[in-house]
Amino acid sequence: MRIRVRLFAIQRELVGAREVELDLPVGSPIEDAWTALVALHPTLAPGRAYVRFARNADYADADTALADGDELAIIPPVSGGADVGDGASSPSRILELRDEPFGASILAELGDRLATDADGAVVGFIGRTRESPGTPAPGQEAEAARHAGRSVESLGYEAHEPMVLAILGQIADEIAERFGVRRIAIVHRTGDVPLGEPSVAIVAVSPHRDAAFDAARYAIDETKARAPIWKAERFADGHVWVGEPARDGPTAPGAASEEDR
Repeated sequence: MRIRVRLFAIQRELVGAREVELDLPVGSPIEDAWTALVALHPTLAPGRAYVRFARNADYADADTALADGDELAIIPPVSGGADVGDGASSPSRILELRDEPFGASILAELGDRLATDADGAVVGFIGRTRESPGTPAPGQEAEAARHAGRSVESLGYEAHEPMVLAILGQIADEIAERFGVRRIAIVHRTGDVPLGEPSVAIVAVSPHRDAAFDAARYAIDETKARAPIWKAERFADGHVWVGEPARDGPTAPGAASEEDR
């Protein structure tokens, strides 16, 4: 059978290609595909402990069997996430990737689109690019050390778009179940974002403020931990990919967020 392997961020740069086709025995598990990929591109081998896999845009374990024609995405450490215009948005949900800039006024725009006369709370969050470096992704420590003491000049975002939108939908479902909030917006930039500009916007709308605050916090925490969106910090003479291995499912109810620990 033949499968198509998609590469992103660090792995894409190491291989020098966005896609690789592999011929494998019928029914081979994902781990065998990784082994075959590393045989072609040994430079990928040190990243095994930090990557996750997605079969046909769904996170999958390494022992998951593959079929002819499958797409296997190699998901390096994520940090986060082109307006698709394909039905990803609804009157109660706005889930988008945008490659064009947006300002802080997007919070009012999204709130106006979502809120009804029954809603007493509109909670918004803007994530902005900053000059101080973040935690380098595994394998990027040496490159980060080379830029130590320098300020970040801009950020670049790359995404697996269909998978991002599917995961944002899952996060919206979880918000409705956990907090009773059914009107939510998650909008993330892709491409280059200059310092001080918004890279992500979250809006939660609810009759009561506590639920809206909880929903907005959950939305940004889960988006950053799970959505396959990669961030590169750009310096004058290079860049550093930042982030941690992707989490392939939601946090347990009541668990502390990464920033709380």
